[in-house]
Amino acid sequence: MQLLINGEDKQFDDNVTLQEIITSLQIEDKVMAAAINMEIVKKDDWKSYIPKDNDKLELLQFVGGG
Repeated sequence: MQLLINGEDKQFDDNVTLQEIITSLQIEDKVMAAAINMEIVKKDDWKSYIPKDNDKLELLQFVGGG
């Protein structure tokens, strides 16, 4: 399956969960929110949510500053 993640094309196996995608990208600790096709997916649902081919995934992080 092909996904557009933060503007970059990535290839994944079919039936992979959102949690598995985030873990495979090695950014799990940094991700605070995830949106598929502009709709937020609750963190509690990451382990069961399976994106579809050609979905657009945005992984969002909070950035501190001052």
